[in-house]
Amino acid sequence: MGLRVVVLGAAGVFGSRIAARLAHDERFELLLAGRRLPLLEGLRACIGDMCVRACALDTAAADFPAALAALRPQLVIHAAGPFQGQDYRVAEACMAAGSDYIDLADGRDFVCGFSRLDERARRAGRLLVSGASSVPALSSAAVDALLPRFGSLHAIEHAINPGNRTPRGDATVASILGYCGRPVRLWRNGRWEVAHGWMDSRRQWFPFGQRRVGVCDIPDLELFPARYAQARSVIFRAGLELPLLQWATWGMGVLVRLGVIRDLARHAPALRRMSEWFLRFGSDVGGMTVELRGTDVQGRPLHLCWWLDADAGDGPQVPVTPAIVLARRLADGLLEAKGAMSCMGLLTLEQIVEGFDGFALRTDVEVMPVSR
Repeated sequence: MGLRVVVLGAAGVFGSRIAARLAHDERFELLLAGRRLPLLEGLRACIGDMCVRACALDTAAADFPAALAALRPQLVIHAAGPFQGQDYRVAEACMAAGSDYIDLADGRDFVCGFSRLDERARRAGRLLVSGASSVPALSSAAVDALLPRFGSLHAIEHAINPGNRTPRGDATVASILGYCGRPVRLWRNGRWEVAHGWMDSRRQWFPFGQRRVGVCDIPDLELFPARYAQARSVIFRAGLELPLLQWATWGMGVLVRLGVIRDLARHAPALRRMSEWFLRFGSDVGGMTVELRGTDVQGRPLHLCWWLDADAGDGPQVPVTPAIVLARRLADGLLEAKGAMSCMGLLTLEQIVEGFDGFALRTDVEVMPVSR
């Protein structure tokens, strides 16, 4: 039998892609878990692997730890976001059940506080990984790959902008809206400053053209200044392809900042449905950039940009790939690490990019004009 993997939130935008990519792989025995069994059964039928099982599992239920343990997992992949405001009960239940754990969290407090489980995880002999997604797993891998070309690193700025036709779920929308207009603590010019979510916007270069992006709150803003101590600025921005939706989100951020709207995230389902009125506009092309500025080993100014171009609606494959690569490496016995940690340094950029094989995802590195 293969590694017994439970995918939590398997019916969602990201969970369903993880399930489809782990199915039909003899290295895994796959269990699809979530609150809505009919959706899971439908996914199982679409996958077409009769060895895959579906089971109802509610992480908020009082009996969740016992219900999870009854499945005898060896690895749990937690894709049931949003992670903003979640506690660590799923990871703790995994330790109690004798299972390793990987999540796709992008919540700053969630990922940055995850190491508090480290001592318990080491005692249990388990590996618990948080943030195995576009950030901080892929973003830090890109920085690590470019860093040897620098003698001195001054700034890291990265951005994500999905195509308008890219599938989006309520959890993703709620994650974005959760920090829209809210204070965001970031490291800029060698000191901590406060910006506001979706504000401080600018036009960002992508290989397919320029799009507007604004400041967003992610774990990298806290993790990177500690990991890359030379950098005097670490800024992350994200945006939407359609200017109408970008400016509408900015406007809602203004209302949050003024106190007119108190909890924008709770309107995520309605706002997600409204955004789908515009699906016929825009494209299914999105991208990600990670830019490093500083000087090379000879002391000359250097500005490098690692970029990713996602076409044909394959953008959602990007955030799930680090978790899939980690699962494969666990199944192959290639990961010996134990403890609880954010997903930095566990995967190289080459390993993650190899996981993009078969999808319309391209990456490369550009030497940018120093004046940019």
